[in-house]
Amino acid sequence: MRPVINRCAPCSLDLMLSQAASEGIVFNSWQIRLCFRSWLAGMLSVLLGLVPSASSNISTSRPNILLLMADDLGIGDIGCYGNNTMRTPNIDRLAEDGVKLTQHISAASLCTPSRAAFLTGRYPVRSGMVSSIGYRVLQWTGASGGLPTNETTFAKILKEKGYATGLVGKWHLGLNCESASDHCHHPLHHGFDHFYGMPFSLMGDCAHWELSEKRVNLEQKLNFLFQVLALVALTLVAGKLTHLIPVSWTPVIWSALWAVLLLSGSYFVGALIVHADCLLMRNHTITEQPMRFQKTTPLILQEVASFLKRNKHGPFLLFVSFLHVHIPLITMENFLGKSLHGLYGDNVEEMDWMVGQILDTLDMEGLTNSTLIYFTSDHGGSLENQLGRTQYGGWNGIYKGGKGMGGWEGGIRVPGIFRWPGVLPAGQVIGEPTSLMDVFPTVVQLAGGEVPQDRVICTVKNLLALVLNSQHSDHGSVHFVSWEGTTWKVHFVTPVFQPEGAGACYGRKVCPCFGEKVLHHDPPLLFDLSRDPSETHVLTSASEPVFYQVMERVQRAVREHQRTLSPVPLQLDRLGNIWRPWLQPCCGPFPLCWCLREDGPQ
Repeated sequence: MRPVINRCAPCSLDLMLSQAASEGIVFNSWQIRLCFRSWLAGMLSVLLGLVPSASSNISTSRPNILLLMADDLGIGDIGCYGNNTMRTPNIDRLAEDGVKLTQHISAASLCTPSRAAFLTGRYPVRSGMVSSIGYRVLQWTGASGGLPTNETTFAKILKEKGYATGLVGKWHLGLNCESASDHCHHPLHHGFDHFYGMPFSLMGDCAHWELSEKRVNLEQKLNFLFQVLALVALTLVAGKLTHLIPVSWTPVIWSALWAVLLLSGSYFVGALIVHADCLLMRNHTITEQPMRFQKTTPLILQEVASFLKRNKHGPFLLFVSFLHVHIPLITMENFLGKSLHGLYGDNVEEMDWMVGQILDTLDMEGLTNSTLIYFTSDHGGSLENQLGRTQYGGWNGIYKGGKGMGGWEGGIRVPGIFRWPGVLPAGQVIGEPTSLMDVFPTVVQLAGGEVPQDRVICTVKNLLALVLNSQHSDHGSVHFVSWEGTTWKVHFVTPVFQPEGAGACYGRKVCPCFGEKVLHHDPPLLFDLSRDPSETHVLTSASEPVFYQVMERVQRAVREHQRTLSPVPLQLDRLGNIWRPWLQPCCGPFPLCWCLREDGPQ
């Protein structure tokens, strides 16, 4: 097995190499960010030395930590990030009372690799949460791929430091390895004490949507095979009856039986997917298979409230991984038709209401001042989720591209909001480049733990140190106060938009990141994100005096990154990403996978 540059899932990365920190280089296989900035010595020493009043609070207390992550939410969907037609008062309140990051970058533009990087502080290429053949996320609950057991999540470290750890909502990082009950990739094997939610992901196929992840493709393949075998059977029958083909009845019968089975499969594959992937679990036990979608949101909120009440004496880490706003946009009746943006807007506003309910629970339990809250999305909104003129995906504001397009900002620039009353300044806005992976060292250090030293960790930035240092900077602006200069970005490869002139790959689920449907650029495309965040003006050696200097540093950083890669099994390749019946979680004797073990709220 050979080390690989992450060509696919992490083509959405915003790689920060600790080895290149002295030069401020941040790069990936598609894009390079060079931030010419003056690093102050030691972020943690800044936190503990330059801000004595705040550092005293932080260094002597271990706060509760509440992480809120939306699914497929565009940065332009939220009021505090510039949307004045979508109602998100609760998320906006978090920003008003806390700190808003405006250049916050996800580690990948699709959920499985992005979430793996978020939990581990490592780019997906290092943990093997990538593919060499185009499978960019886990495709089935009953597949063997998943977050390797030798990876260290921040949940695992916090659990060792005495934190109660819980995950409520979406996982999508694998379940089983060799049997339907080994649960080798389960959240409880990655540091969480408690899990309630979907081991997989909400999908359009869960509601038999026309926007389908795999059902429509499988139906088409099964129908094609049925037609082939039916033609074979009819040909053999005709040849047998006319004595033109000397054949026994055995192949005729078998080809006819297989044709009938394929036809039946094409009719029932949708229902099979719903039962196979659209299920809820509590810890290791399936509670609903398939899910009752109109009950799901109340169940999620009930579980969050229960966890907070059980662990209010702390400290706790709770990761609320929303099923919103991924298709099929399951929305409760009292939110339907209420937004100005159709079903997608209804779903966003319902999620914002859920955030408000969680904040109310913190208030009622007296946890507000002792809890650090973080809100984000796993990547940008999906532009291709469109039927006719109706958009069922998010809006990424001024940024080009969206979900699945790792190079363009719209696929990876996400909301980033922190709130910790009495510690973090209210109304603060930070324009410094940051990453979802920066949450790893931030929460680990807050809990009194240490970042692992036995592996490459792709981030060393403590976000609270950044916030508190910028507050006390000698510079007058809170934007780039500690790292002055230019943020450059380089694209080696970009997707070919379809149709020509469009801003996405319409007609596909997501844009490809290698193969015939991408453009390779030599020299690479260079942008100055400081002046051109929408990536509309390509810089050349004729228009940019430091063009060659930037490119030389980029190539040096790429070589250093390649040097530090180690070969690992690719979890999303074909063998780890196909459905295997013996790995399928089932609450009855397979294939009778149906149960309702918890009634939940009425």
